[in-house]
Amino acid sequence: MARKSKTSTQKPKSAGRPRGAMKPKSVKNGNRRSRVPDAIAFLENEHREVEKLFESFETARSENKKEGYADRICLELRIHTQIEEEILYPPAREALDDDFIVDEAVVEHDSAKALIGQIEGMRPGDDLYDAKVKVLSEHIEHHVEEEEEELFPQLRESGIDLVALGERLRERKDELLAQMAQRD
Repeated sequence: MARKSKTSTQKPKSAGRPRGAMKPKSVKNGNRRSRVPDAIAFLENEHREVEKLFESFETARSENKKEGYADRICLELRIHTQIEEEILYPPAREALDDDFIVDEAVVEHDSAKALIGQIEGMRPGDDLYDAKVKVLSEHIEHHVEEEEEELFPQLRESGIDLVALGERLRERKDELLAQMAQRD
């Protein structure tokens, strides 16, 4: 698979809704109506949130703040990888007839989870702590670029029900967060 490289001719990202994101549709939820983004808009929003956390980590001066940001990054990425693997990747495999793009994403998740495990076993000030968070950031940046430039456009064209997938992703994330809160 050819890798897309960043060049000076690359278009800048516009502000507002992530590139390619569709306007959220209303979905009936019990007695109320809620705005539910489709799966791609939901995941792109998650990507932007993690990017902000990495930026905050890099600018943090105190070890306590760095640890807080690193903990949040690890939590968000653990949940994000799990919901993608459980909910997005199986139908993507079926809809795209391109196992390689999904296989590559799973392998990238595995290496990210290995780094996350190492970071979670460390504390700011430990040898290589900042370097591991930086490498994780670079790894995630690469993974996000591939998803947003290759996988997501193919999913949009596939006819897969992205609104239903978006709802399932959000619900599963909420479940996982609730489970983790009960453990604390």
